[in-house]
Amino acid sequence: MVRSRRKNNLFQWLLQPFLPKRGLEHQPDYVLLITIGLLIFFGLLFLSSASSTLAFYKYQDTYRFVKQQILHGLLPGILFFYIAFRINYKHYKKFTWFFLIASFILLSLVFFGALGSDYGTAQSWIVVGGRSFQTSELVKLAFVLFLAGWLSEKGKDIIKVSSAVTFTIILLIISFFIIKQPDIGTLSIILLTSVSMYFVAGAKWTHFTALVGGGAIAFLAMIKAAPYRMNRFVAWLNPDFDPQGIGWQIKQSLIAIGSGGWLGLGLGSSRQKSYLPMPANDSIFAVVAEEIGFIFTIIFLALFAILMLRGFRIIRHSEDNFAKLIALGITIWISLQIFINIAGMLQLLPLTGVPLPFISLGGSNLMVTLLSMGILANISRFTTRH
Repeated sequence: MVRSRRKNNLFQWLLQPFLPKRGLEHQPDYVLLITIGLLIFFGLLFLSSASSTLAFYKYQDTYRFVKQQILHGLLPGILFFYIAFRINYKHYKKFTWFFLIASFILLSLVFFGALGSDYGTAQSWIVVGGRSFQTSELVKLAFVLFLAGWLSEKGKDIIKVSSAVTFTIILLIISFFIIKQPDIGTLSIILLTSVSMYFVAGAKWTHFTALVGGGAIAFLAMIKAAPYRMNRFVAWLNPDFDPQGIGWQIKQSLIAIGSGGWLGLGLGSSRQKSYLPMPANDSIFAVVAEEIGFIFTIIFLALFAILMLRGFRIIRHSEDNFAKLIALGITIWISLQIFINIAGMLQLLPLTGVPLPFISLGGSNLMVTLLSMGILANISRFTTRH
């Protein structure tokens, strides 16, 4: 009898965040939770198909990368999602400056010889216990939490010049670390998310315009300063300039997307995944579009649209500025990452190497994405309308 009661109490404790309560706290946004679940399911399904050829060629194991995604991304991600889902978001405000310090430390760790690891031209990973982790993924979330706390504390003082100067200095330090890696895709997401939060918090138009203008000039200077960045820009404008070299990825991605037609070639039937660079990572959307076709790709993209809309709904109905800014930062960051990845495959933007959330191979990205979704789901339990 006692054992049965303990089991019931444990079961009730585990389900507590999903159940409606009295007072300000209520049931979470179930549409958001269902959408996250569907994206996880389709992510594993599409990854299995996109990575099978490469996995068998390298490891003689068709499901090697799917197993890696589950073990290093999904399982810890679900655990962190549940923990974040249970923790009242208001507690994060106590650690505002800790999140900033943690961001600086995480970005600097990749330059320590014992921990840092190269991947292509980027030095964005650390290796601990034989496993690699991309620290900039966690910085995206940590910096959002810092800015939400700092901006909400500033209140109306955000319009002061001193606030604009402090904000700019912090962004410059973050930018310095990421440029040194270098990872311009991640830098773009962090800067655009940060400036959006700064503007919504009540920044003056003149300060906002100066930041955007200065950032655009600096971005153009970085493109011109590095030959490989300029090559990506040239390939974006004219893939036929060097179709066997810098234009190869965009040419193959466009062939893949076009080959899908209306209904696709079928899961596992992609031909271009044998030619696309990183078919399970940056190029996975092209493989998905080839296999499921235009109609089903639109249906799949509707899941991302629902995720964004639920995020903006949570922003609108959050009960305080801190919650609004956290939800805004997470929603803008995930939305930008989705747009930049897909736009690169469609030749709407230059290729940046940004992964597609929930879909691309990468344990760090999936784990941090699920952690951020847990925080967003927690905020949805305290909205003013439900």
